[in-house]
Order: sequence, then C-alpha cells, then structure tokens
Amino acid sequence: MTISDLLFIGIFLATVLILCASAFIALRGRPGQAVRLLSMYGIGLAIYLGLVVVVSLNSPQRIMALGENRCFDDWCISVDDITRSDSPTGAIYSVTLRMSSRARRVSQRENGLAVYILDEKGRRFEAIADPAAAPFNSLLLPGQSITTVRTFEVPATSSQSVLVVGHEGAFNFPGMVIIGDDSSLFHKPTIVRLP
Repeated sequence: MTISDLLFIGIFLATVLILCASAFIALRGRPGQAVRLLSMYGIGLAIYLGLVVVVSLNSPQRIMALGENRCFDDWCISVDDITRSDSPTGAIYSVTLRMSSRARRVSQRENGLAVYILDEKGRRFEAIADPAAAPFNSLLLPGQSITTVRTFEVPATSSQSVLVVGHEGAFNFPGMVIIGDDSSLFHKPTIVRLP
C-alpha cells in the first residue's frame, strides 16, 4: 500500500464523516453552517482531484515487457507472447495472456478488464470474438493461473499500434482517483509494444 492509497482512504473516510456531519448540522437547524462545511470540503476535494490530474498528465506511460505482470491487488495479468501474421487487409495479432492469482486463501476474479489494440490515430481494435477463449473474469483459485488467447485484426492503414491492458468505466475505481496510479484520470494507458 502506497502513501497515495492511504491518502485516498483518508479522503474517502473524511467524505463520509463530512457528509454525515453536514446532514446532522442541517437537521439541527443550522443549514448555513452545513453549507459552509460542504463548501470547504468541496474546495479540498477539487484541490485533490486537481493533483490527481496534474500528476497523471506529467507521469510517463507505463510500457510492459512480455511476461511482466500487471497486478490489481492479488489478481495479475501478463502478456506472454505476441505473434503477427500478414493478411490481405493488414495484420493479424495473436496475443497469449496469462491471468494469475497471488492470493493464498481466496478465489477471485477481475471484472472490467479491457485488452485492445490502439493505433497512432487513436483508433481502437477489439479482439475477434472467440467463445472458446477463457474470459478475463474467470474465477481463479488461490495460486492458480490460466492462459488465454485473443486475436486482433488491424488494417494496413494502421501503424505504431500498441496493445492496451487496463480497466474501464466503473471498474477503474478507485484507481482513477488515486494520485500517481497508472489508471488514474487522464493517465496514458499501460501498453505493450507490438512487433
């Protein structure tokens, strides 16, 4: 656990306390005092979120090596192999991914994981649907690992494409609001370079 994680936990607890205190103060007939408390809290929260964005914009993009784990708590994923073959319309990438659990006692799964190819123009290419491939949210037993393959087709008009590995939407919480987290607001996505 980093200092940024502890700071986020502190801010989360302060949020709960301030909201409860504001409600209590308002119910006791002092709405002006409740509004002032919420205003001060809002300013502090805006400063914190500003720091999240400034640090994100100034942080380097994380580039994973083949075989390197990217962990979310005790659940990890690594890109173990990437093969490229040419097709009449562009390139086909076959990506071997290994999902693993560092947990010692509990089974777990990871929801909201996104793995896709992004080209230099910002175009996104999803994996070709394969019902036989193990889903990213497969339940892993303690210490278990599962290998799965995703296949992507990228047109010939794309160059400098990279593989993105990360969370999206609500599944990116709380990382999206933790200072310095590589999935925080406006942080460049974690990538693996394609051959």
